[in-house]
Amino acid sequence: MAAARAFAERGYPAVTMHDVAELSGMTKGAVYFHYASKECLAIAVSEEFARRLPVISDAVAQLSLPPVASVAELLLRTAAGLRDEPLMRAGARLQIERGLIDAELPLPFEDYTSLIAAWLQGALAAGDLEHATPPEPLARVLVSAFFGAQLLSWIGNDRTDIIERTVEVLHAVVPCTSDPRHISPYLHESATAPKPVPARPHSHVGRPPA
Repeated sequence: MAAARAFAERGYPAVTMHDVAELSGMTKGAVYFHYASKECLAIAVSEEFARRLPVISDAVAQLSLPPVASVAELLLRTAAGLRDEPLMRAGARLQIERGLIDAELPLPFEDYTSLIAAWLQGALAAGDLEHATPPEPLARVLVSAFFGAQLLSWIGNDRTDIIERTVEVLHAVVPCTSDPRHISPYLHESATAPKPVPARPHSHVGRPPA
């Protein structure tokens, strides 16, 4: 979505309907036909962001990991999405800028936090979690710390270090977390995936000088 790219790169206040039209290859009139205002675009992008988070959660649930490992995997995959996906980047930025938007945006983190709380409750029941804070407030603290960390990672390093910052949050808030850099299916897949081969420069050997 062109609007997501625009909001992610420039922020809500700086984006115009003309910008979105240019990025999408549409006329401004065509953009207005689908979205009556920039606020409507922000709502649409935020709704897509809110729908993306459960997709990530479902993918983690299908792995059938232990509860604490599921929490770590969810945060790591969310972090990677915030680093790599324009929609995720835009959705997070619009949440930060929601006070500048004259519209009610969805709150995407409520179900996300509830799922983490349920996993932590399962870990507590299984004897895999020793923490003085009950699962629900612990989940709220963990999600708050994670989204604060991704914000600072974005400001300081354009989220290039977001995986490392997420690991730090996990170990600080849930100390019993095993090092996810070694056990995370996502990180294992990323580490073993074939890397693209950079294009080789054209050789000029044997060519006559210009």
